[in-house]
Amino acid sequence: MRQHVNPLSSNFKQIERIPSLHEMFVDPKLNFHLDVGSAAGDFLFDLALVNTSWNYLGIEIREKLVKNAQLKVLKREIKNLYFLFGNANNILDDFQNKFIIKNLKSISFNFPDPWFKKRHYKRRVIQPEFINMLSNSLQKETLIFIKTDVKDLFDYMDSTISSNFHFKTIDKKDFNYSESFNPNKVQTTREKYASINKVDIFEQIYMKI
Repeated sequence: MRQHVNPLSSNFKQIERIPSLHEMFVDPKLNFHLDVGSAAGDFLFDLALVNTSWNYLGIEIREKLVKNAQLKVLKREIKNLYFLFGNANNILDDFQNKFIIKNLKSISFNFPDPWFKKRHYKRRVIQPEFINMLSNSLQKETLIFIKTDVKDLFDYMDSTISSNFHFKTIDKKDFNYSESFNPNKVQTTREKYASINKVDIFEQIYMKI
């Protein structure tokens, strides 16, 4: 499968109807987490199975991965997990989908595509406009988690989020993971690879204030 998909393609401008939380989850009142760039969904499957007190939504830009993941959800009858195909920026910025942002407790960006070439920086998922949109729509105390093994990308994401005065940095040492979307500190596939190969991982947590 081709790994790179241009998120700025006109193909992602047209947004299909997004199901309501009642359609996505058996219990829509559970704490709600969004993972942007969920890939094949392995990370969210692990989370949903061990932490049934949360609902998990993954948004992924590669349609085949989303179709396979959603079929897997149905086959395994997992009630607190759902996947959407599309550009997360476009989906969340659509007025009809604001209910997603309004109900979130946290968002994660795990090892997003670094788009190394400077002319491609505009394709990176975290952009000032996207963060501004989130800052205007997220409830107070909603958390944003970023994680990558690319230092340049981490600096870029950290600078973009930190420059928005609606977000403050949370000291990871003081953060209580037991109350978060990931109480068991489940690792993504990329994180497992980085740990085994002793690759540095850069991460940060922010809170909407």
